[in-house]
Amino acid sequence: MANSEKTLVLVKPDGVAEGHIGQIISRLESKRYQIAALKVVTATTDQLKRHYREQVEKPYFHEIQTYMQEGPLVAIIVTGTDVVKTVHNLAGKTRPNDAQPGTIRGDFAHAYPDGILRNIVHTSDSRENAHHEIAIWFPELAVEAHQQASPSKK
Repeated sequence: MANSEKTLVLVKPDGVAEGHIGQIISRLESKRYQIAALKVVTATTDQLKRHYREQVEKPYFHEIQTYMQEGPLVAIIVTGTDVVKTVHNLAGKTRPNDAQPGTIRGDFAHAYPDGILRNIVHTSDSRENAHHEIAIWFPELAVEAHQQASPSKK
């Protein structure tokens, strides 16, 4: 049985600055996935705290925040069969040095000597996280979905 679902892809500021948006979208489309929504955003501190909720109390969270706010990012909702797992694998290992050639990070990300992890792209790693992350980056879609599900009052 087909497992149609949604996932979130964030092209991070380094991916945007280096001009990889089109190449990343092409890789998603070559897998026959659909782009359901796309927008350019500047990350707010609130969005980052909610997105990286498990790292907020870590000593390196400030570095994540600085990195994610150094320029615009592109938020993309991708839909298709088994899209969460497949897109997460397409991104490659989190650390660019560990990512295989043929993955987004393996082909486009760089190892930086300053120790800050700049890895071009984020992808949801589970359906639950995809749902949570889509609500953070596309709150207007969560409102629309809620309004469509609720009967209108006259």
